[in-house]
Amino acid sequence: MSDSGATKAMNLRFPDPAQRAAIAAAAKQAGVSMQEYILSAAYDRATAVERRFLDGFKASMARSGAAFAAESGGADPASEQRDAEREALRELERPERGHAA
Repeated sequence: MSDSGATKAMNLRFPDPAQRAAIAAAAKQAGVSMQEYILSAAYDRATAVERRFLDGFKASMARSGAAFAAESGGADPASEQRDAEREALRELERPERGHAA
């Protein structure tokens, strides 16, 4: 199958008519096509996931740096580290808010 260089339209089938209507309304309000709106929403979601990952990674690096900088002995760092890991996991598991899609 040869493509003559023409771009193909994205297949916009929705099993739920209410979902299609909500996306169409949001796209119209944003002043863009449904395809543009959906691609933008997908991009926004992907970059939000990337930002959350990088933020979590930076926080992990900061905790690791603090752990190496701390003096040995004293309080049990294992329990503090476990608490920090549980909190980081809770932050990553929080649901995201975004587009109607």
